[in-house]
Amino acid sequence: MNKKVASILLGGMFSLFSAWSFSTALAAPVVDKSDANVTVQKVSFKNNGITMVGNLYMPAKLDKNKKYPAISVAHPWGGVKEQTSGLYAKKLANKGFVTLAYDASHYGESGGEPRYVENPAERVADISSVVDYLSNRPEVNQEAIGALGICAGGGYTISAAQTDLRIKAVAGVSTYDVGDAARNGLKDVWPVTPNQREQTLKDAALQRTKEARGETPRIDKLLPLTTPPATAPQFLRNAYDYYNTSRGQQPNATGNFRFTSTIQMMQFFPFNQIETISPRPLLLIAGSKAQTLYFSEKAYQQASEPKELYIIDGATHFDLYDCQQFVTPAVDRLAEFFHKYLK
Repeated sequence: MNKKVASILLGGMFSLFSAWSFSTALAAPVVDKSDANVTVQKVSFKNNGITMVGNLYMPAKLDKNKKYPAISVAHPWGGVKEQTSGLYAKKLANKGFVTLAYDASHYGESGGEPRYVENPAERVADISSVVDYLSNRPEVNQEAIGALGICAGGGYTISAAQTDLRIKAVAGVSTYDVGDAARNGLKDVWPVTPNQREQTLKDAALQRTKEARGETPRIDKLLPLTTPPATAPQFLRNAYDYYNTSRGQQPNATGNFRFTSTIQMMQFFPFNQIETISPRPLLLIAGSKAQTLYFSEKAYQQASEPKELYIIDGATHFDLYDCQQFVTPAVDRLAEFFHKYLK
């Protein structure tokens, strides 16, 4: 496998095409045409001065005299709220939750300059800003707020929950540790040697120097623009099939990655204090055929009780993004988990 593909695999999560657009216009609640039991409203809020934009999902027959449990839903690296995070948010709203799928800082309709930065510290702060917003919604029980993350969003959610005690229950689907992947590559797919890691850091540091003096930023693509060959790793082929085809492609998901973010990613260790989430519960959902399963297994091993590792037989990493036969049991288990602990 060549160096270009290796750098792609370090990326972890991705998307494709189109330029970034930003809008602060907020829409009135509308019934989601794909689910008459759910309403969706575009909302905005702040994260350390950055304007964040998200889609707020609520049960269509909301009782204004009740307070509902709420869930923050974080998307994968390179993703946007209209993809898998929005799907899970909508399905959980159909189960009786108020949910918020949002574009992370520097992505989609959310603000943040420069664009395409994958800064784990900011991604973690995004989650707390969602909790800020949900805590002040009139429909929400501020003592019953949970957090869900998909892929890289799972790692960020686990990290956020370690210090934000307002998060009462934590869940990850196809959890991905971007820090470990940046340092060591993807296990059994494209391992990174210490020498390769050192060279990447040297290249990223040099690029920072160039950009500091005004040279053109280095923007990489997280996925190839043409279909990977059948000999390419399962993870890469599945990622391309989701992000670079009509299956999951979204106009605000560019697949762009600012190369200098690599330095910040290598500094990220989301599982180092995972035991401090306890006694709040942790649920990890992963596919039995996922090449990223070891991340969920590691998180589970290091976490303290109460914890659960829920394996969905036959599913790959990306099957849990949108394939009905695998998403349905995942959502059912998430709903049981959050209903149990968000009271």
